[in-house]
Amino acid sequence: MQDLVKFVQDEFVTKKDFPEFSAGDTITVYYEIKEGNKTRTQFFRGVVIQRRGSSSTETFTIRKMSGTIGVERIFPVNLPALQKIEVNKRGKVRRARIFYFRELTGKKARIKERRR
Repeated sequence: MQDLVKFVQDEFVTKKDFPEFSAGDTITVYYEIKEGNKTRTQFFRGVVIQRRGSSSTETFTIRKMSGTIGVERIFPVNLPALQKIEVNKRGKVRRARIFYFRELTGKKARIKERRR
């Protein structure tokens, strides 16, 4: 039964072409918002806290600071409203899920940039 569900998800859910990113990277996500009969594109720029799930059920969490308040947003990878994802900076972190980042403020909340 599990194999059947996975097969259907892999076959019929369209995979979008997004760049590779992981925890610690700073990315900008452009997504479409519908208000009545009008649509507009809005962006959300922040640090990737985690990626979880696999294939069609994959999600990623982004955190940004809005003034002194931290704002987190969870995006499914194959959300139809997602238009594009830009990787602004590649971060060097040692963990796949950087929840410790929530408690850091000021200079401590900086992530070193990964060298190529």
